Amino acid sequence: MSRNFDAIAIGSGLGGLTAAALLARAGQRVLVLERNQNFGGAATVYRHGQLAIEASLHEIDGLDASDPKLPILRALGIDRDLPFVDVGALHEVRSPLFERPFVMPHGLEAAAAAAKAQFPAQARGIAQYFERIDAVRQAVALMSEHQDDRNWWLWNAPTLPWRLWPLIRDRHATLSEVLTRLFGDSEAIKLALASNLGYYTDDPDTMPFIPFAIPQASYLVGGGHYVRGGSQALSDRLVAIIRDAGGAAEAGREVDTILLDGNRTRGVRHHATGAGDVREELAPIILGNAAPAVLASMLPDERRAVFMSRYEGRLPSISLWTMSIGLARPSRDFGVKRYSTSVLPAWLTALSKFREAGALLGEDPPRGLTPYGFVAYDQIDSGLNQEPPYLGALVGADRIENWADLDEDAKRARKEHWMDLVIADIDRQFPGIAGAIVHREMATAETFARYLNTPKGSVYGFAPQSRNFTPLATTAIDGLYLASAFTHGGGFTGAILGGGWAARAAMRPDTANARDAEAMRSA
Repeated sequence: MSRNFDAIAIGSGLGGLTAAALLARAGQRVLVLERNQNFGGAATVYRHGQLAIEASLHEIDGLDASDPKLPILRALGIDRDLPFVDVGALHEVRSPLFERPFVMPHGLEAAAAAAKAQFPAQARGIAQYFERIDAVRQAVALMSEHQDDRNWWLWNAPTLPWRLWPLIRDRHATLSEVLTRLFGDSEAIKLALASNLGYYTDDPDTMPFIPFAIPQASYLVGGGHYVRGGSQALSDRLVAIIRDAGGAAEAGREVDTILLDGNRTRGVRHHATGAGDVREELAPIILGNAAPAVLASMLPDERRAVFMSRYEGRLPSISLWTMSIGLARPSRDFGVKRYSTSVLPAWLTALSKFREAGALLGEDPPRGLTPYGFVAYDQIDSGLNQEPPYLGALVGADRIENWADLDEDAKRARKEHWMDLVIADIDRQFPGIAGAIVHREMATAETFARYLNTPKGSVYGFAPQSRNFTPLATTAIDGLYLASAFTHGGGFTGAILGGGWAARAAMRPDTANARDAEAMRSA
């Protein structure tokens, strides 16, 4: 017998859980269906032997008064229920182009001062860079603060071009273009400021400046934070909110069909992962915590083309490789001083060459080492692995094509080879650390494609594009909303905001879906 809900979330990634929890806080009864055996998608912690491994979270930016996701966290009580640990300096950058490692401290003024001290010849451009990213974030914060106030927009229409000039000025600019205007051909300062590019894309020539500037300023203004206990603590809290409000969350359930009445959602059909036990659940609102292509496969054939037309020309983001290591001794014993370190190889002599990084894992032999980040969780009060082994994570850009046409033995051999290469390099950076590694494992773009069920293993939704910054919460199917990184951007902030946009769209009082939900509750 079918059950009735106000809303159903397909998938329990951070975007879907955020949207579902917001609806639950608003008094709606929500069902979450997750194909995997645990909730959270990329926001999970798993254990191999004695080592608790963070699946994805390194840092969450912001959490200051101007952070657009802070109202969401407050509405859910997350800011009170979970401890967020300050990670200190945002990262250390190591490159043969630098005389010494560059440390990016927390705070706009401190960061500008540190950059000027290390790159004094670029002092003027550095000042302009930090002023520019701060202005972009302030403009975004202004838009977020008044997003639901139509009267404010009408009343302030004459001054909006001035207030929003930072966004208007750079709306078509790429990261490469802006940094070249500021620094010319001085590549060292570009690499110092954009060393974490791989968290967004692997091509600065196509990376829009605005989506890069916003999180950079957010990290500097509000700081970087880690959820104590790992991202699983965040996912579990969101699931608890849904259940406490009378909803349900079920793992090991895969949705195969989105049920429609005409062009309006009416529910889903799902089954136990791997076999039978087919059920139907009814709800007027469906939150799609999945890639649009995956949701399209659940729709009737005649609706798929119309549904996908809104995403024409949008490509999936890059994927990643990640390596989790367990250390028998604390990382500080080997000279590690920062929570996060970016290591740039000798061949990366210009920011534009970053575009070559994603293909390196597919080369045999590779032209060089891939750029990577190293996160030492024992440098902060992470709540993970209080005793040895201590968790470390290494991460870089990957593409699913790197693993095509290889059999399983060849894939294992390539993983082992790359782990050997990266560990040898981190040992050069921090001598002796390789000898303390008691556990290592590697995930690739294929791993992410299989676990997250995203095209080509995309981890950040759609690849960033200059032409469209509009959130994609609503779809061509009435009652179906995107609640994921594909809504408005990747990372934990992007997923949370995507869930927020989906919940807001679903709860708008002028939508037919909201009226249907109210009628169901009254019934």
